[in-house]
Amino acid sequence: METNETQLIHRARRGDADAFESLVALHERFVYNLALRTLGNADDAADTAQEAFVRAWVALPAFRQDSLFRTWLYRIVLNLCINRLPRLRRELKDLTHDEMTEVPEPAASTPDPLNSLEAQEQRAFLHREIDRLPEQYRLLVSLRYQHELSYDEIASLLDLPVGTVKTGLFRAKARLREKLSTFKKEFA
Repeated sequence: METNETQLIHRARRGDADAFESLVALHERFVYNLALRTLGNADDAADTAQEAFVRAWVALPAFRQDSLFRTWLYRIVLNLCINRLPRLRRELKDLTHDEMTEVPEPAASTPDPLNSLEAQEQRAFLHREIDRLPEQYRLLVSLRYQHELSYDEIASLLDLPVGTVKTGLFRAKARLREKLSTFKKEFA
């Protein structure tokens, strides 16, 4: 945690609204994006983000700093999302541990303008497909790749075994690879 953020947290815990406003500014984009990826609706995401910050402000004096501030805040957001989507918790718990195999990342392409355009179209396609994933997979993908949380952080945040997180991400990536393969065949 950055010293500046640590200072903001200490000041906000003592009731400094300006310090808390600075914390909001640091995290609002990520909080909103997490809610949006989880809920799939911009209005619900905005409401959830706002409610998360209100709850964080009220609960901040009780924040023990056992975890990172962002992890604590994300937990609040996820709890609110799960309250809006009760089946999400059940679907996350239903993920089972499969044999995990790592799939190599695609090789980087040369800086050719045509390759750049293709990569841009491919990214746009993948973002649309991520939005179409079942909620539990969309949430895991968002936490891992958009919010760059580790497997352990995600497991702790969602109160799931690390193996379940890995399995869910494996399945989500498999679905996305399948869709991407179809996309590439159609445009080849």
